Order: sequence, then structure tokens, then C-alpha cells
Amino acid sequence: MDTHPVDFIIDFSSESGIYLYGEEASKRQVKIISAISHYNKETIQFIKRLSRITTVFWSPNITLGVNYLLLASKTLKKIAPWADIEIIEEHFKLKKGVSGTALKIADRLNVKSSEINSIRAGGIVGKHEVIFGFPYQTIRLVHESISREAFGNGVIFVATNLMDKDKGFYKFEDILLPFFTEQ
Repeated sequence: MDTHPVDFIIDFSSESGIYLYGEEASKRQVKIISAISHYNKETIQFIKRLSRITTVFWSPNITLGVNYLLLASKTLKKIAPWADIEIIEEHFKLKKGVSGTALKIADRLNVKSSEINSIRAGGIVGKHEVIFGFPYQTIRLVHESISREAFGNGVIFVATNLMDKDKGFYKFEDILLPFFTEQ
């Protein structure tokens, strides 16, 4: 890193990857963008410790669309907390377990993770749908990644918006909310 300094480490690797570079990157003030779907509680505590030294961003889903869907869903739940909420997630046939994105959506909307509906078929990249059931109507918020390029575009968006951020722990919401409050 000293010969060829870097601004960011962008991690799509694995749940354990952060342990290979995290401490060294933070000592050198290299900003970390993690797009790992599942971290256990200990790893989340580890990346939060790193954020006391450098800028750390983590999102189980790095696409702009999913994170906008999450923000819109939280807003709608505030407007109509009594609405029924269902979450459906679809992914490729071999994906194991419930998606980290669906779990994040469920957590933020206070929906039990056991109530997430999962579909595994073919080569679906990723689709998430939040259904709000009202009397006599429904609202469906849907995001579908049709190419893995959506993840690359999301990382570029995040990196661009983290360039001037101070050390700390950031989530996608921290980057999106200023777009809604600025005039």
C-alpha cells in the first residue's frame, strides 16, 4: 500500500475478508466499503471499532435501488404503521438461506424474519418486494437487479459520496438522506 497508495478497499469477498485487511487499512486511513450480505455480531463490532480510526461503510446490499426501496418502505411504514407488510425475495437457484437484504428490510420494518417469503429459481440476480396491504388497496415497492453491474454502480455511488466523509461508521441511509433534506 505504501508504494501504491489507495483511497478505498472495496470488499465483496466473504464474511471473514475484513479480518485480513481491516486493521492495516484503518491504520493507514484507507476507507473501507463492505458489501458483504451477512456479518455476525462480533464482525459488526469489529468493523465499528475500525470506524473509530477510518471511514467504514457497510451495506448488505450495495445497489442504489434496494436502498432507496428500504428508505421508501420505512417512510411508508411511518405514514401507515397499521398496514400489513409482506416481504418477498427472489434469487438464483443455488443461493442458500434468506438474503441479507431481505433480513435488513424485515429488521427495519419490524417484520419477523420467519415471515420472509423466499423464491429460488434459475439465474435470478436478485429481486426484493415489499407489499403494504391496506383495506381495498395495496402498495408494492419492487427492486430487481437484472445485472450484477448494479452492484458496481452502487459502489461507485457510495465511494463518490464518501470521499469527503470523516472517520466513522456509515450506512446507505447516511448517504441517501441528505439528498432528501437539501434544498
